[in-house]
Amino acid sequence: MSSVRLNIISAIYGNLPKEAQITKIEFEGPEIAVYVKNPSILADKGEIVKKIAKDIKKRIVIKADEKARKDKKETEEIIKNIVPKEAEIVNIKFDDELGEVLIKAKKPGLVIGKGGTLQNKIFFETFWRPVIVREPPIKSRTIDSILTHIYNETEYHAKILKVFGERIHRELLFKERSVRVTALGGFYEVGRSAVLVETPESKILLDTGLNPSVTGGEKFFPRLDIDQVRLEDIDAVVITHAHLDHCGMVPLLFKYGYNGPVYTTAPTRDIMALMQLDALDVAEKEGRPVPYTAKEVRKELLHTITLDYEEVTDIAPDIKLTFYNAGHIIGSAMAHLHIGEGTHNIVYTGDFKYARTKLLDKANDEFLRVDTMIMETTYGAQEQEGREEAEEKLISIINNTLSKGGKVLIPVLAVGRGQEIMLVLNEAMKNKKIPQVPIYVTGLVDEITAIHNAYPEMLSREVREAILYKDENPFTSEFFHRIDGYREDIAQGEPSIILATSGMLNGGPAVEFFKTMAPDNRNAIVFVSYQAEGTLGRKIRDGVKEVQIIDRDGRVENIKIAMEVTHVEGFSGHSDRRQLLHYLRNLSAKPRNLVLNHGEPGAIESFRKQVDREKDKLGLRGTKIYTPQILDSLRVA
Repeated sequence: MSSVRLNIISAIYGNLPKEAQITKIEFEGPEIAVYVKNPSILADKGEIVKKIAKDIKKRIVIKADEKARKDKKETEEIIKNIVPKEAEIVNIKFDDELGEVLIKAKKPGLVIGKGGTLQNKIFFETFWRPVIVREPPIKSRTIDSILTHIYNETEYHAKILKVFGERIHRELLFKERSVRVTALGGFYEVGRSAVLVETPESKILLDTGLNPSVTGGEKFFPRLDIDQVRLEDIDAVVITHAHLDHCGMVPLLFKYGYNGPVYTTAPTRDIMALMQLDALDVAEKEGRPVPYTAKEVRKELLHTITLDYEEVTDIAPDIKLTFYNAGHIIGSAMAHLHIGEGTHNIVYTGDFKYARTKLLDKANDEFLRVDTMIMETTYGAQEQEGREEAEEKLISIINNTLSKGGKVLIPVLAVGRGQEIMLVLNEAMKNKKIPQVPIYVTGLVDEITAIHNAYPEMLSREVREAILYKDENPFTSEFFHRIDGYREDIAQGEPSIILATSGMLNGGPAVEFFKTMAPDNRNAIVFVSYQAEGTLGRKIRDGVKEVQIIDRDGRVENIKIAMEVTHVEGFSGHSDRRQLLHYLRNLSAKPRNLVLNHGEPGAIESFRKQVDREKDKLGLRGTKIYTPQILDSLRVA
């Protein structure tokens, strides 16, 4: 056993009351789990545990020894007696290996109790550690299947956490404190985001995405084929959010031998798995080769460790990770890596929005220290419409189209833009700004909206309060009609508004609706999200009057476009040039190195020049700006 682990064990034994009767100490991933025979002794000694955690700078959880735990049936009865009926418990599951009890309820706050009082009471009366999750008002098949899968594999899950724990809390071997960053994907391009961060002790992979603008070949994948990326040497994979250009290739790592942890937020875990499985389904239906299978997605889930925003967590012997809100989609995070004892701090923004939207609060700009910032510049050369202007423009297009007897097709990214547009349309229809025609929601939007309802605490203050405290859920509005896939009767029917995936017309029901609706000049298509180069959406947005689409039988269809083609950029989940500059100006800690990524070459170069011109205004006088290309490496410390 390493001296690091021995010191941790010694500190715990030396400070916890002997009457608690420690039976074992397990390193369960980033957490130190202390199993005791007599948890009751610690009921009013929470400060001792907090002090130990602070002294050793580790996350400590107290669990009851297996023999001390109450019988499961008795535990269920105790839980039901403690928790008020208004909480509406729908399920209780047990994890024998980790000593946890999952409590799924429609109102989890009533299970937790004020200041966690009921949650603590459940533990000290049953000796099972409660894990509390929300049952959303729109049922989510994804969350149900994920939790069932994890709780069916508790033995494997517990075993793999111990493997992670040994690796995280291992001895430091090297005195050198260098840090190197290598661009594997998403540099001078949008898509296949992946960044390798290396120290002499560890290797961390930030995002592992696919390229949505191609369907195969070398540019579909990040450059994982280089000598520096030996999967057995990767300590952790950190995923900032659930768009496929950031997470779409994580299962590929498991296919080729990766056996380590994946760190992300809870909504990202759920949506990531859903998006990956859907991508497999679409590829198989279209006869394209699939890079991995559902088996690897299921393994990924067992290896995923979810973290809350601002929760500091060890992910390697010399690296701590903290997630901060990125404001891009639900659960999206900026990843802050604290390397060594003050050696270097990296902030990888992932995709971020530095403005409040109806759906989310704006991205975090407060960090204690930033040495290197890796920042997205998708819209580094553009200024988007303001949010109010964008909403007015969308409403005007809808009214104009409906007045002609046409239908409005809005291709949406299933995650983020779909829910944002739902909020805009619901409010406009409520306020009679648009006629009350049916709003059809199809594709993945519906299931992902259900996942949003499971995590209202991560939504904007207004939506959060409406769902949690006013019992006014905008996503369950009477104006929305959920349908399954494409329906010809709707595409050829009465005036309506159709929200369908995919947002770039890469596939899905949006393409089927487009094919039917495109020849009718009464109809309109409105793009509300970024259209990557090479996608069908980009071609249509750029003004082509005819496109060729290969159907599922391999036949080529020529589609003439007579419908009105419009785009409203103000709904983007990315920051535009003004917001990017505003973000740099407002950063509480200025970086010494600014690395620009996630943008087409013109956007990155334009933004680099602008930052160079405004360095003094932005407070970046001493900051070096880098624009690496794929496979470039930077030694940042």
